[in-house]
Amino acid sequence: MSQRNIEIGEDKDFGRTPDLNADAPGRRRGARKRICKFCADKATIIDYKDPQALRYFVSERGKVVPRRISGNCALHQRKVVLAIKRARTIALLPFTITT
Repeated sequence: MSQRNIEIGEDKDFGRTPDLNADAPGRRRGARKRICKFCADKATIIDYKDPQALRYFVSERGKVVPRRISGNCALHQRKVVLAIKRARTIALLPFTITT
């Protein structure tokens, strides 16, 4: 009986919950950080009068694509959102997509 207690006591993970984030087979790790398109190319400007350039930042449902998906920095994401809102106001971009 004492032999069994010693074996259990020596186990390091006894009583702990397993680490669910440790090298899971289906999980991606080490994703590259996306760089801001506007910071990388200084010549590119954000203009509300150019709906073709703004369509990249609007989803097929008409929602603004978030920073973590588009890769924009905070400053340029705010400018993109403002340009999208202005383009929607003067009917260059739709508010919603009709199906």
